Amino acid sequence: MPALPFKLNQDRRRHIPEQKRKVVNWREYDESLRRRGSLTVWFSDEVIEAWKASPRTGRGGRPAYSDLAILTGLTLKAVFRLAYRQTEGLIGSVIGLLGLDLAVPDHSTLCRRAETLEVPRPKPRGAGAGADDAGGGADGGAEPLHLLVDSTGLKLIGAGEWLVEKHGAKRRRSWRKMHLGVDARTGRIVAATLTDRDEDDAAQVGPLLDQVADPVASVTADGAYDQEGVYADVAERHPEAEVVVPPRSTAVPSESAETAPTQRDRHLQLIAEKGRMGWQKATGYNARARAEAAISRYKRVIGDGLHARTDRRRATEVNVGVHALNRMLELGRPESVRIA
Repeated sequence: MPALPFKLNQDRRRHIPEQKRKVVNWREYDESLRRRGSLTVWFSDEVIEAWKASPRTGRGGRPAYSDLAILTGLTLKAVFRLAYRQTEGLIGSVIGLLGLDLAVPDHSTLCRRAETLEVPRPKPRGAGAGADDAGGGADGGAEPLHLLVDSTGLKLIGAGEWLVEKHGAKRRRSWRKMHLGVDARTGRIVAATLTDRDEDDAAQVGPLLDQVADPVASVTADGAYDQEGVYADVAERHPEAEVVVPPRSTAVPSESAETAPTQRDRHLQLIAEKGRMGWQKATGYNARARAEAAISRYKRVIGDGLHARTDRRRATEVNVGVHALNRMLELGRPESVRIA
């Protein structure tokens, strides 16, 4: 019996017909995709007023630009995959075309301020986040959140393959690990952390939950998160939340399974009754694929590498990318139904 449920039929997968789905809101979704690539840029009156930094009341120098101005520049840099100097040129051209009397942050300022920039987190779904908010959430509704957790690697952009082939470099390419928490219903990325490549995935469940402002109904993750610490982190922050993690193939019930079964014991009992495929359908584990879709969307739109040279700037780079993806998702998302 394989450890992962979706590997259960791998020996005869070619005989299983692929699901067929149809997007029922194709007209709206098609328009939203075109809007994502639009170069139409405008500055609202609130943004123009908040472009300069507020006067500092204490001692010390005052920054020339607000966090909003720096976030605007870093967002354009992430979406159009530009270097700092090219980002400075793009902001200057946009401000010039709009005829605004605003100063342009230079590339050194953008790089330096990225070290300490606090990227706004998505507001709770019932808070009525507007267009100027950082992460969407204007879909409303007060129902608890179903959180999907997954991780992926992002390589550090450095010497290219040509340099390796020419000079025969032996050093391994470095990379970092990005951990995401995704809203199963809306597809928004509601939490993100960046760690070293050796960091355990399960250890980041607590930090991800600390970023979620909504009540959590369930946490779904793959078999790498089958650890006691994951259940403890979820129970500490959301005692009523369900943990949907496939137990290992060698998992055994706890000593109190007969008298006071834990969530993991109940998963083992359900697997014994219905099999792993039956457990997968009964618990809604299939929704975890949406977390993988969010990771794929991040790498296709933002990229699969990190250009910053320090860990704090790399964390800001990831948060800005997540911020941009959530704003794109506000424009529209597909609604598909299964037809075969």
